Amino acid sequence: MTLTKTPICNFGEKAKDFNLLSVENKKISLGEVKGENGTLIMFICNHCPYVKAVIKEIVQDAKFLENQGIKFSAIMSNDVKNYPEDSFENMISFSKLHNFSFPYLIDKSQQVAKNYGAVCTPDFFGYNNNLELQYRGRIRELKDHKPVSTGDSELRIAMKLIATSGKGPAKQTPSMGCNIKWFD
Repeated sequence: MTLTKTPICNFGEKAKDFNLLSVENKKISLGEVKGENGTLIMFICNHCPYVKAVIKEIVQDAKFLENQGIKFSAIMSNDVKNYPEDSFENMISFSKLHNFSFPYLIDKSQQVAKNYGAVCTPDFFGYNNNLELQYRGRIRELKDHKPVSTGDSELRIAMKLIATSGKGPAKQTPSMGCNIKWFD
């Protein structure tokens, strides 16, 4: 596991289309996860301690933000041969265990992660209603894989702002987590 931080937000960059298999065994495209007021695409996996530390909050934020017209989707792009905890079968179990209300998609070729420039798990891409990137920050500060503070997450605050104004916060703290496990 290599600790990796996300780059700064490239404001205005357009979301890249995809068509990936969900844990419900359906192909899902970007258009199907586009929200009326915003869209959050996140790269996560099942085994990363950083994801495990915030997964409950991700699920809570998704449920809250759905009422704000924001849709979520999660993409798993890790090499499952070398990281079997991230297998499709384990993705199904992970999404059920945590009661995902959003699609959990597998990026078998890793091309979607490359197209987005995803670098770690979790890696959040928050878009406005025109699918223009407005947020590339963290959910909240962690210390020893535990949240440092309580209250609304930075992700929730940023996505609420995007839903109402179309713009993300100017100041963003990078997300950090395990590097994406690329094929050898």
